[in-house]
Amino acid sequence: MTTTIESPGSGEDAARLRELGYEPELTRTLSVRDLVIYGLIYMVPLAPIGVFGILYNMSAGAVAAVYMVAAVAMLFSAISYKEMAQVFPVSGSTYSYVSLGTNRFLGFVSGWAILLDYLLLPALLCVLSASAMTTIVHSVPAWMWVVFFIAVTAVTNLLGMNTTAKMNKYSLYIQLGILAVFLCWAVVLVLQGHAHLTLDPFHPHGGASWSVVAGAIPVAAFSFLGFDAVSTLNEEAKRGGKAVSKATMLVMYASTVLFVVQVYFACILVPSGTHYPQGAAANNAFYDLVGDIMDSKFKMFIVLNSALFAAMGNIVTANSTASRLVYSMARDGHLPKLFAQLSGKHKVPMNALIMISGLALAIGIFGVSQAGLLTTLVTFGALLSYIMMHFSVINHFARRTGSRRWFTHVISPLLGAAILMVALWDADTNAKIVGIAWLAIGLGVGAYLRWKGVRWQ
Repeated sequence: MTTTIESPGSGEDAARLRELGYEPELTRTLSVRDLVIYGLIYMVPLAPIGVFGILYNMSAGAVAAVYMVAAVAMLFSAISYKEMAQVFPVSGSTYSYVSLGTNRFLGFVSGWAILLDYLLLPALLCVLSASAMTTIVHSVPAWMWVVFFIAVTAVTNLLGMNTTAKMNKYSLYIQLGILAVFLCWAVVLVLQGHAHLTLDPFHPHGGASWSVVAGAIPVAAFSFLGFDAVSTLNEEAKRGGKAVSKATMLVMYASTVLFVVQVYFACILVPSGTHYPQGAAANNAFYDLVGDIMDSKFKMFIVLNSALFAAMGNIVTANSTASRLVYSMARDGHLPKLFAQLSGKHKVPMNALIMISGLALAIGIFGVSQAGLLTTLVTFGALLSYIMMHFSVINHFARRTGSRRWFTHVISPLLGAAILMVALWDADTNAKIVGIAWLAIGLGVGAYLRWKGVRWQ
């Protein structure tokens, strides 16, 4: 990783920050490569293995087609992020983009919405990892694994973004190494005649309708949620908005290739006519496939990677992303100013990190037996804030600046918003209930802030 450090107060992006009303404070140390690694770790390169069996059933075996279509659908959101990152080189992701692209109140609503997911995600990741580790190390209870994960990831983040970037790099290399072994092993099986290259993973089996592919897209799309994390590092990236814009698209392209390739080779290894029973068989379909077709030791290695190496990197980036959002909202006076304070040496939002870690610890210990419930809740806020971000693109570029780039600034965000609205409509009932309740609380907080004199223009 490049170690050159740019002063917070230098460069075009620093001037643009001041123009937008912000004083540069965070240190610019991250290259485009660092940003891409950060985004991939947040998304998890091996994310499809956890839902492979579920998607195989839903799509009648057309898992590769599902991921291809989901990638195209999410590409519209990536384009909107890319455009906003260049004109608004500010940390805070959708919160900042909606605030600056429309107005502060809608930005607050967007930030408050996605904050729900950012608060729940680190806890969920800890719970899932702790659950997996208890199947390997039976003597250690799940809640102790939660404490371990929170402590290690909190210390990593507090040591600064350079330390976080290094850990992300090693975590990514481990995951890509595992994927490479799986793909090479699959190729050997093809050469030995145990499997055959075919286009079957790209269309439903048994005469099933293409509607089954459409029905599975929302599940696959959640594997792509997370590329937005790159935009929270806009004020810590060398070349700021330009670097974030480039990294966002690279993360989308790279994750698409990784997801489609791994599910394609997994599909051709599945015996024809397979349908996984609901529950553990569907949830563990990929792991069991590796154990049956390849080797039980390799299966255990993949389980360990998912529970330990991949999870640690993901939790680190989840905590880091959440703290940057809290920092941005606090800096604007929409959360207590306490969370806008940076540590002296490493220039990280220390109080925000501590708060996020404390909440993740409390929710994680409480939720060790409620992993299913937590999983259903981490959807609503991200989808809603993405939709609002799409409309902010239209408002800023088409209405304010009179842009004539119709596809990029009107058609693409409209298509992206429409797709996400369908996904939001199909979201779990519990997620909708909790999300609406969270929004109601946010509106109450917004009313209080207005009463205290916060200006929303």
